[in-house]
Amino acid sequence: MGMHTATTPFGRRPVTLGQITSQAKARTMPKGATVQKWQVFQHIREARDLVGATDRALAILNALLSFHPETELAGDGELVVWPSNEQLMARANGMPATTLRRHLAVLVDCGLIIRRDSPNGKRFARKARGGEIEQAYGFDLAPIVARAEEFRGLADAVQAEKKAFRVARERLTLLRRDIVKMIDAGIEEKVPGNWGRVLQAYQAIISRLPRTPSRQLLESVGDELEDLWAEIRDTLESFTKTQNPDANESHFGCHIQNSNPDSSTESEDSSGKYEEAATFAETENVRSLPKRDLPLGIVLDACPNLAEVAQSGQIRHWRDFLAAAEAARPMLGVSPSAWKEALEVLGEQQAAITLAAIYQRSAQINNAGGYLRSLTERARDGKFSTWPMIMALLRAKLDAAKPKQPAGTGQGEREEDRPQGGGQFQVSDALRRSLEKPKW
Repeated sequence: MGMHTATTPFGRRPVTLGQITSQAKARTMPKGATVQKWQVFQHIREARDLVGATDRALAILNALLSFHPETELAGDGELVVWPSNEQLMARANGMPATTLRRHLAVLVDCGLIIRRDSPNGKRFARKARGGEIEQAYGFDLAPIVARAEEFRGLADAVQAEKKAFRVARERLTLLRRDIVKMIDAGIEEKVPGNWGRVLQAYQAIISRLPRTPSRQLLESVGDELEDLWAEIRDTLESFTKTQNPDANESHFGCHIQNSNPDSSTESEDSSGKYEEAATFAETENVRSLPKRDLPLGIVLDACPNLAEVAQSGQIRHWRDFLAAAEAARPMLGVSPSAWKEALEVLGEQQAAITLAAIYQRSAQINNAGGYLRSLTERARDGKFSTWPMIMALLRAKLDAAKPKQPAGTGQGEREEDRPQGGGQFQVSDALRRSLEKPKW
């Protein structure tokens, strides 16, 4: 009577249809099939998400393969290994017993191994008189041989997907860089066009990207950006075709002159419509102002409009604030040269606060680029600070929140009887008293 090969696990462990399917695939393995076990293991590791294996399960599979004495697994050879749990835990870097049992079950459910349990659940091998193995109870590695080609195909598919994702991400990065630089060139060279609308369209497309986008979304956003890129490129090329070489040289020469802070196109007088320009720029007592940095919360209270151009519609950190300022710069028509000069003189954070304040009052400023150059020059001379600028915006907001007193009422109203501002704008008593002091 021949020996019976068990198809069900020992004890209370149930058998599933998936395990029956894995055993059926192992029986269809050609007898002469031979695979290199570490090469197949590499394919399984690359395709572990498609196979359904975990990192811990692969560590156990690596240990099981190490118990097979040969580098190659042959279909007509002995493919059952019978290490004890203690031996497996040792080769799996000291994995706890409960974790070991749980991830052994994962390997069985994935169809990577088959349990060949003995009647009492022990793992051992019975040898014949000649020393050859007659019957082995343990873990059967036959699925590794039977599904070797399947694992290779899954690994190739994973590699192809990774390559497609990498190509889509590189394409998106190049398009984003080209679009931003071409928008800057259009503003810098004064190419006719609604560059604010173009930048808003760019921001709307980019805002669709989550932190970890899929390849399909990257390709979809890339297609939209490529259409926008082609539109910007055609605009710039059409403008260059209307200029002859001499005109181009003259145009670039004028541009170099315009980058001067004293240029008439970006002059200090171009902000004459802004009534509080003196309050913002002419600060003679800069040394008496606080030396500490402005808190982000106060800056956002004074300049809430900047959140409109933030990628997520919210500003939580200085990093978000700086990114929003970079996005608002082309919309204000501030040239890259003016912005670079502001960054060099004011520093990144102070320049962003200045730009946010200008963006808050953009409807009252004729030439934002010229006004920024003016403030940069004053900062270079030590006559400008962002503290008075932000305080002036807060004071204006506080004044707008105060209710108008009816005719005939006196001025003796107590401070605690006044409404504490409209909407959600709240200030502390100390800040309120500071804002109600005479202006700088």
